[in-house]
Formats: sequence, C-alpha cells, structure tokens
Amino acid sequence: MINTKFLQNILNPLHIGNKKRKLHVNPTIEPQRIELTETTIFLYEYDENKCVAFPIKAVEETFAHFDSPAITWLNVEGLRKNDVELIGNHFGIHPLIIEDILHVSLRPKMDELNDLVFCVLNMLYYEENKGIESEQVSIVLGKNFVITFQEDPARDVFNAIRDKIKITGSKIRTNGADFLFYSLIDSIVDNYFIVMDLLGEKIELLEEEISRSPKKQTLAKINMLRKEMIFLKRSVSPVRELVNGILRSESKLIDERTEKYFKDVYDHIVQASDLAENYRDMMMNLQDLYLNNVNLKTNEAMKVMAIVTCLMAPATVIGGIFGMNFDIIPLAHDPIGFYIPIFFMVIIPVIMLFVFKRRGWF
Repeated sequence: MINTKFLQNILNPLHIGNKKRKLHVNPTIEPQRIELTETTIFLYEYDENKCVAFPIKAVEETFAHFDSPAITWLNVEGLRKNDVELIGNHFGIHPLIIEDILHVSLRPKMDELNDLVFCVLNMLYYEENKGIESEQVSIVLGKNFVITFQEDPARDVFNAIRDKIKITGSKIRTNGADFLFYSLIDSIVDNYFIVMDLLGEKIELLEEEISRSPKKQTLAKINMLRKEMIFLKRSVSPVRELVNGILRSESKLIDERTEKYFKDVYDHIVQASDLAENYRDMMMNLQDLYLNNVNLKTNEAMKVMAIVTCLMAPATVIGGIFGMNFDIIPLAHDPIGFYIPIFFMVIIPVIMLFVFKRRGWF
C-alpha cells in the first residue's frame, strides 16, 4: 500500500513537519506556497500633470484604469494564486511567467514573452538577530504599465519611488513606464549596498574580537556570517545577468534614452557582486585568522610548559643523584652538604632563564 503522507512530503518539500526545507523544488512540479487570506493592492496612475494613488479591494477594479494613456503601476503585496492568474489572463501574461511569479525561491532572471518584459529578483533585508532575509519580487513591464508582485505585504524598498511619483516634474513623472521599471530594479540593487554595509560592520567587529580574545563562540559566528555571505552572493550575482539581458533586449517597451540608466544599474550590480565576493574572501581569511590565533595560544602554552620543564630538570637531576640509597655519597656527612645541592638547584635555573631571555625564547 502506498504511503500518501510520504508522497505528499516529496511533492511538497517546503515544509516537512516543523523542519526547514531540505529537498530542492522540482521545476516540473507546480510549486506550493502558503496561500494568504488577504493581499494589499495599490494602484498608481500618473502623467506629467496629474497623479492619483489609491488602494484596490478587488483585482477586477484595476482593469479599467489600464485603458488610459497615463502610466499605471499596480503593486500587489502578498500573493494569492487566483489574483495572479486573473491579472495574468487579463494582460495576456504567459502561463510560464505566471508559474514563475508563484514559484518559490526562483533564481533571478529576465524573460520576454507576449510583448512583455518580465524579471524576478530578490529584495534583501538585514535584521540584527535574524541576519539576511530575502523576499522574491516579480516585475512585469508592458505598454504604459508596470505590475509588481511581492511576497511580503509588510515591507519593501519602494517608498522613495512612491514619494517621487507624487512630485510634479520628477523624472518618473516625465518619463515612460520603462523608467519606472528601471527605478524599481535600481531601488532593489541600491538596497544591496545597505545590507552589505551592515554586514561589513559585523565583519569588522568580528575581526576585532578575533584579534583581541577569540572564544569558542567566535567560530560559530564566523560560520554563520560565512553562510550569510554565500547566500548574499547567490542573490546578487544572477542580477548581473538579468540587467545584462535587459541591455541586450530589443524590446520596443524599453526606450533608447532609458538604456543609459540600465547601464548605470549594471555598473552598480557588478560593484555589488565584487563586494560580495570580497566579503566572502574576508570571511575565509577570518576563519584562518581564528585558527592561527588558537594555534598561537596553544604554542605559547606549550612554550611555557617546555621552559618550566627545562628549569625543573637540573633540580630533578641533582635531587636524583643525591637521593640515591648509598652509604658513600659526596657531602653526605658535611655540615653544609645539604645547602650546596640546593644552591646549584637554584643557580642553574637562574642561569638558564638568563640564557633563554637573551636568545628571545620568551
């Protein structure tokens, strides 16, 4: 008899009991995500002269606004499968793109299907106690509209863009939808540097801790930060290919005037990728520095023990000679015979200490 619970765990590898995901998602199987009960949908409609922004209760209410010549930005925060499919069917979004939007932990990429430009990338956050957190963001560029899909309805990095949209005469207001498309990607890439600056501060503090007084917990901190750097590298590096794909694109949706802005984003993502690689190398160097410091402390302890052993050797030899059980032993019956061996037991280690000091052994 087939164990249905076992098959369910294989087909849905996101959660197995209360443990974290261990199996990789099979791209041929429809991905599963937690279905939200509520989503936040906000619509921005603007041109050079006017700008309106208002929340939307139902997806169907947004469709009438896309018929106007103004630029429309539909921001969907929190994903529900029915809402995404409804938007996709209305705008002719290819089913493969809809599947990518609903996919879990998709690698950043860029596609062109059905006269639309689609890209998906990770929005990164950093919290002191949780480390780097990632949120997948999908962006669809069409004629005079941009649609963004976010997993987390509680936060994003688009507040600066929202403020610029409300300013009359801003570049976003005087340019097309492709400039809004660029601005959204640029905001995500710029936030990478904020996250890396915070990680850089953690690395500097950890380096000081290793140099001053490394502890057993220090190695655990190094391993945690090293994993953070690997995750950061995996999130940032593919965005370089994404932006490069946009630059190579011959889509009519991206104006030639906007290409120079995407080149600037490309320069930024190359810099971010190189910085992430440098940070990863720094973590490897910190691990080597920690091990070297531990070995150095061990060597120092062994040196002290070796010096103590050498200093005790003359007393051990002299005491062993004069402690032998024989009748005839030099100085055995001399009134000062006891003090002479004691004198040599003391003076020889003192001379040895002087010699060790001159040779720089301690």
